[in-house]
Amino acid sequence: MSQSNLFPELQEKIQKLKNIKIPADRKEVLKPLINFIQKKKDEEKPVLLNFICTHNSRRSQLGQVWAKTISVYFGVDVECFSGGTEETAFHLNAIAALRRAGFQIDEEEGDNPHFKVKYSEKEKPEVCYSKKYDSKKNPSEGFAAVMTCSHADENCPFIPGADARIALDYKDPKEFDGTPEVTEKYDERSDQIASELIYVFENIK
Repeated sequence: MSQSNLFPELQEKIQKLKNIKIPADRKEVLKPLINFIQKKKDEEKPVLLNFICTHNSRRSQLGQVWAKTISVYFGVDVECFSGGTEETAFHLNAIAALRRAGFQIDEEEGDNPHFKVKYSEKEKPEVCYSKKYDSKKNPSEGFAAVMTCSHADENCPFIPGADARIALDYKDPKEFDGTPEVTEKYDERSDQIASELIYVFENIK
């Protein structure tokens, strides 16, 4: 796998996001994730990342999709998952933000629809839908639990089977739903998550 596999629009997006400067305090927050990925890679063990927030509807889904895409861009073999403390649905505003970034997304019908998020013509799409963090579709051992919101972090003090628990904590764009700022704020959060994951994978040797 290589960056050339990605849709050209996504390659261009990642190139732009690479120019975003990550603040020193966020670099410290991201360090445990870099260390986890590097250690698993050095030990030639699978790198499994489960992004977790309360509803598995916005931030954790953005984390899963961007982590997989950026890992392909940098040629690091990673499997990405997401889950919540409860099951709801992948929110349409988060999906719209990913589409604007360059992803191609197919939707299935239902109360909790599954979405095929494509980042390449050559690779399998990420199948995204809301589920609990301990869903059978997610890894049960050897993974990093990447907590993307403070509520889930506080309410899940213990994640069974996780080799590491890493709190990243992103502000919820949900508060801008139904406002004139909705597009700007969802794109802002998507870009923040992506740019920080770019920093993570840039530091994997």
